[in-house]
Amino acid sequence: MKVTVIGGGHGSYAAAAELSEQGHEVCFWRRNKEAFSAVLTTKTVYIKDFKGERAVQIAHPTTDISEAISGADLIIIPLPATAHEALAQQVAPLFEEGQVVFLTPGTFGSYIFLKAMREAGNTADITFAETGTLPYLARKRTDDFVVVSGYAKRLPTGCLPARNSAKAFEIIKQAYPAIEPIEDALSGALMNGGPIIHPPLIMMNVGALEHFEKWDIHNEGTTPSIRRVQDALDGERIAIREALGYTAPHFPLANHYASEGEEWMYGRSAHEMIMDSGDWCEDIDPRSHRYVLEDIALGLSFLISMGKWADVATPMASGLLTLSSTISGRNFYDTGRTLENLGLDGLNNNQMTELLQSGHL
Repeated sequence: MKVTVIGGGHGSYAAAAELSEQGHEVCFWRRNKEAFSAVLTTKTVYIKDFKGERAVQIAHPTTDISEAISGADLIIIPLPATAHEALAQQVAPLFEEGQVVFLTPGTFGSYIFLKAMREAGNTADITFAETGTLPYLARKRTDDFVVVSGYAKRLPTGCLPARNSAKAFEIIKQAYPAIEPIEDALSGALMNGGPIIHPPLIMMNVGALEHFEKWDIHNEGTTPSIRRVQDALDGERIAIREALGYTAPHFPLANHYASEGEEWMYGRSAHEMIMDSGDWCEDIDPRSHRYVLEDIALGLSFLISMGKWADVATPMASGLLTLSSTISGRNFYDTGRTLENLGLDGLNNNQMTELLQSGHL
């Protein structure tokens, strides 16, 4: 299968390497030619995981976005949600009939890409899918070397338009057999674990983050009190899903930390693998780190707006967003990925269902 991987982040390098090893013909696009020079020259990404360290040949590394999109069966975008708006404008005219675009994860980025495509006059029948997490626990060490501490075991995934789900899942499963079909892309957006895991870890460790040069929010920073806040926040997410009629499993975050019971997206011992790797001991600026700009400014604002629309209270999400906005000096709700800013807050239930099923704006 022809697969395109978009972006230069941790997940993009991991995807390019894994999918190449699976035997897919991978086109790997990165914008920054200088940072991508080693891969462009050698057509090689070095990976280290449970199998050991090795070199993986990449069929088509490129900095030409048109070349990357053309002819692909599956386009994977493992980029932060903060990149969606600009990237959607760039690729909207390029999508071709029948392609599947997989956002890992999405924060309802599916709608942003669909809307950009229609506004660009592209009427091709494209399916956008999104899941609840990156398929990899990964960190780049250099611009051609990535370490993968773990691979996702379960990837709840929904599509926009949902009417294309069966065909889209057949394509995605060739790359990611761990996907588990769910109702639609909004259900997929409400599986996103980042806005549940990271906001309490950032806001409740803010003193340590500002004091120490590096701090591991997943090791020293994950305390019983913070875990209780995470579970309360996750309760709001699940309440929204239930109010919208989405069915279990809801993938409660508690399963990520549990040693028994139902497995979460990364399976057993993922939290321990993160701590053991040492790769998540980082310099995190609580005003500008990706966890803030993506999972709080976009992820929490989206969750709160969905709560308003579904008439579900979100005091924990609202409090964490207010704290982060105060620390950052910006009103993250006003500028966030809300239904208001997406122009969807005026839809009624039937109109929202029609949008999700048919993709008609």
